Amino acid sequence: MISGDEDINNIISGCITNDRQAQEKLYKAYYRAMINLCLRYTKNNSDAVEVLNNGFLKVFKNIQRFDAAKATVYTWIRKIVINSCLDFIQAKQSLKRHHEIIEEQQIHIPAEIIQKMDATELLQLVRQLPPATRAVFNLFIVEGYSHKEIAALLTISEGTSKWHLSDARKQLQQMIQKQDVNIQ
Repeated sequence: MISGDEDINNIISGCITNDRQAQEKLYKAYYRAMINLCLRYTKNNSDAVEVLNNGFLKVFKNIQRFDAAKATVYTWIRKIVINSCLDFIQAKQSLKRHHEIIEEQQIHIPAEIIQKMDATELLQLVRQLPPATRAVFNLFIVEGYSHKEIAALLTISEGTSKWHLSDARKQLQQMIQKQDVNIQ
């Protein structure tokens, strides 16, 4: 990250004037956090890099809209990158699945199984989920969006959002249990 308000203001000013060095500084400063975000939404590293670069292209095209009074640079860039992830998913697959459920199924995964796994293993499991299901899972569990917000972002119903979350939990439970059997 960039230290100091003066530094970030200089970098943003440079980005507004299309200064390549300023753009590179901003990209490098937020690369690690944003690529990790993209990795949660995509199936592989090359897709993650594609989404990240598309997100930063949007950042650079719209940098003059950044308002420090409304959000931090990190938050503003993060929102753009999340939207780029969702655009990527929608381009790859139609999210118009009409699965409705009234209540989410409560899926239980024993804590001791998860403790045996490291973050990389968990990420690999999440990346195996279908794109729409993975998007809902990330938005709900990781990003903290409500089903209502997810429905609006993905143009699906709240019930469909709940179904995708339930399906993600069910699939992850099955994958984790299969992995636990393979570990033992």
